[in-house]
Amino acid sequence: MDQVRRRLQSLSELIGKLLARPDELMLELGAGGERLVARIRALLSAVILLLPLVAALNHAKVSETLIGLAAAVFINIMAQLWLALARDPRRHGWLPYATGTYDISTTTAVLALLAMGDRAAGLNSLVVWGFYSIGIVMTALRNDGRLTLYVTSLAIVQYALLWMALASISAPDQLVSLDYGTVSVDTQVERLILLLLTGLLTITIVHRMQRLVELSGTDGLTGLPNRLWLSQRMPRLFDSARTGEGSLTLALIDMDRFRRVNDEIGPRDADRALRLIAQTFGDMLEPREHLARIGGQEFVLVLQCPIGSAWERTDRLRRALSERPFLPESGSEPQRLTFSAGLVAWPQDGSDLSSLLRSADRRLQQAKRDGSNRVVARDA
Repeated sequence: MDQVRRRLQSLSELIGKLLARPDELMLELGAGGERLVARIRALLSAVILLLPLVAALNHAKVSETLIGLAAAVFINIMAQLWLALARDPRRHGWLPYATGTYDISTTTAVLALLAMGDRAAGLNSLVVWGFYSIGIVMTALRNDGRLTLYVTSLAIVQYALLWMALASISAPDQLVSLDYGTVSVDTQVERLILLLLTGLLTITIVHRMQRLVELSGTDGLTGLPNRLWLSQRMPRLFDSARTGEGSLTLALIDMDRFRRVNDEIGPRDADRALRLIAQTFGDMLEPREHLARIGGQEFVLVLQCPIGSAWERTDRLRRALSERPFLPESGSEPQRLTFSAGLVAWPQDGSDLSSLLRSADRRLQQAKRDGSNRVVARDA
């Protein structure tokens, strides 16, 4: 019973993660995925222009060829529109859902148009129906499980409604075609099941991608964001600060003589000390502020305040940490933990993350030369 409960809890947590709003790193990667999807859509749309030609060469009905040509032209026009909007997808938060709806609805519309000439073509056309699966699979590039679930559900609902509508208005002999075979209930149910399986497989891929990105952007010891996460996140913070949402200060922190501490208390207790340090630093953060571990004993604080206020807060943190000795479990002597820090303000000390970190490191080294256990906020 406990095992079943644990499995249900794990399943609930998995569903919760898939349906949760992606964090900023996922959204940034998803924006890049939206641009890639727009390019793929434009390429596929160009290829679709060949389908009416192939149909004509195979002596297809004139009506089907004209429908295919009109649909191909429309699809190419829309593909260029989505491509233009995808140049700045973070500006249009609705774009992935709009393009996902478009991909599925366009497929349904083409099947409905085919059914006007041949009922069996609307329900048995394997080539056109396959674009449902393509639309579902492409959602994986957006790194958003909610979008995959939405597009999969939309495809199943739209195709099921199309099937029921055509079946209700068609005589039995209209559902038989020399070119497309006989429309059967078994075949249509199988197609709905295939759409569901495609969606489940895509959601699994999204979850795996999210997990890999999460691991690549997270420090394994402390659970804090790492340098990769910081490099992805900072451009958005710069944009927010640029639009007047407050000041932005970075504090580059390096623990003083931590290698000696590691030698004295051992790696296991040193890891405990780093986790305690990370917790202590994290407790001083305000909303929309961040802490990242970018090296063995190096941390970055991203503070939403002027550099003067940031200096006061960081120095208060330095004193609080040094006044609380760390007690190793190994029985070694208590260790006094101190740090040195260099503070920089955006954009005065640098316009991007690299230049800010260079300036912060210069001030950090000044703090080390002055005796360590201090915070420097301006060049000597």
